[in-house]
Amino acid sequence: MSETPIDLESVTGIEIRDVDLDGQRLRAGIRRARDSTTPLLVFNGIGANLELVQPFVEALEGVEVVVFDVPGVGGSPAPTLPYRFTSLAWLADKLMKRLGYATQVDVLGVSWGGALAQQFAHQFSSRCRRLILASTSAGAIMVPGKLSVLSKLIVPRRYTDPEYLQKVGGELYGGAYRRNPRLLQEHSRHIRPPRGRGYFYQLFAAWGWTSLPWLGSLRQPTLVMHGNDDPIVPLINAKILAARIPNAKLYVIDDGHLFLVARAQEVAPVVKSFLAQDAS
Repeated sequence: MSETPIDLESVTGIEIRDVDLDGQRLRAGIRRARDSTTPLLVFNGIGANLELVQPFVEALEGVEVVVFDVPGVGGSPAPTLPYRFTSLAWLADKLMKRLGYATQVDVLGVSWGGALAQQFAHQFSSRCRRLILASTSAGAIMVPGKLSVLSKLIVPRRYTDPEYLQKVGGELYGGAYRRNPRLLQEHSRHIRPPRGRGYFYQLFAAWGWTSLPWLGSLRQPTLVMHGNDDPIVPLINAKILAARIPNAKLYVIDDGHLFLVARAQEVAPVVKSFLAQDAS
C-alpha cells in the first residue's frame, strides 16, 4: 500500500492523499475535525472531481469529511474494466477502512453519487449510520428531466470546454446557475476533466440500476434534499425516495441541481443538524 500526501493549494483545509487499494489508486480528500465522532463520506456527481464540492465541505465546520475521485475521474486513474455500483461500494468501504475509519460512517450522495450512496447504505447497512441524498433518484426507474438537458449529459463536454459550460450551464443546473454567471466561472475553475473512458464507465455503472425494489428495506435515518428547479432530476423523484424510505424526511430548497454548492452556507447547517440528531 502507498499513501502519499499531496500539497494541493486549491483545496484549502482538505488533506489530499493518493491511496493504493490493492491495485486501484484513489485520490481522496479528508477534512479533519477535532471533535467529530462519525465521519461523513461524500459521493460526488458524475464526472465531478472532489474540488467541486469544496464550498459545501468547508461550510460543514466541525464535521470530518472524506470525499474521493471515483476511478477515471479527477486524480483517480480508470481501471481496465468497467464497474458497477456494487463494486464501487466495496471500494469505498475498503478506502474508509484503509484511512482508519473502521466503524460506522455517515454517507451523503449527490446526483449520480446519490445512487452510489443508496447502494452503500443497502450493501453495508450496519456500517452506514445516517444517509443524505441530494439531487438524486431511484435510478433507471425515475421521472426523467427534459430530453434537451439529458442529451447534454451523455458526453463530458461541460467538463472539458469552459465556453460550452458557460453557454449551457444555466439550462443544465437551473436555480442560481441560471441567474449568476459567476457561479459557472467558479465551477469551471475547480474542474479536473474526467480521464479517458472514466466518464463512460460512470454511465455504465448507472445503466439499468435501480433501488426501488429495496428502498423500503433501508433503515437508516435519511434526509432527502432537493431543489425545486432541477432540470436534470425533477423534484418528484425526491418525493418518491422520501415516500419509499421508511425513516426519511424531505427538505426542498428554492434552487437547482447544484444547491449544495450554490447555497452551501444555507444547507450545511441543515445537514449538520440532521447528523447531530439522536437516532430514534
